[in-house]
Amino acid sequence: MAAWGAWIGALGSALVDPGNPTGASKTIAPGGKITDGGGSNPITGYSILEASSLDAAMNMVKGCPQLTSGGSIEVTEIMPVM
Repeated sequence: MAAWGAWIGALGSALVDPGNPTGASKTIAPGGKITDGGGSNPITGYSILEASSLDAAMNMVKGCPQLTSGGSIEVTEIMPVM
């Protein structure tokens, strides 16, 4: 937990929402078929960062403890449509 606290503290105001882990999930496919689980790209949690670019966000997540525990991180832009 100390590593998480240090990473979160280092992000400062760029951390918009520290996020949470995710729980059980279901996936619905075209046509309405529902399956248990997160589909082909399940997530285990999320955080929202503010960055000037996708590359800048990638640099921010390099210190995330998720990586040192054998996990990976997918970084994606939020598309503001509403």
